[in-house]
Amino acid sequence: MSREQLRLLGLARRAGAVVVGTEAVRRSLRRGELGVVVLAGDCSRRVEEKVGRLARYRGVPTIVGPEAAELGRILGKGPVGSAGVKRGELARGILQSRSLDFSSTSVEER
Repeated sequence: MSREQLRLLGLARRAGAVVVGTEAVRRSLRRGELGVVVLAGDCSRRVEEKVGRLARYRGVPTIVGPEAAELGRILGKGPVGSAGVKRGELARGILQSRSLDFSSTSVEER
C-alpha cells in the first residue's frame, strides 16, 4: 500500500468507517457494507481464503497491506489480519490511490 492509501485508511478509522478482524469483515461483506478489503501482507492462508474468497464473490476489491503488526498500529489495535473500509469516498480514495502504487497486488497475485 502507498503512503496515501495508509493515510486514508487511518482517516477512515478515525471516521468510524473501518471494521477490523476476520469475522467483522466477513459479516460486513455479507451485508454489502464494504467498498474495499485490506489483508495484512503476512495474514494467514485461512484469513486469505475466508475473507478473500467472500470479497471476490461479493465483488469487493482487496488490497494487500502492510504486515499485521503495522496494520494493527495504523488502526489502533494489536496485529490485524484483515480490515474493511465501508462504502463511500474514503474507500474510493483508497482504490483510486491504488493505481498510483505499483507495489499493490491483489490476493490472486500472491
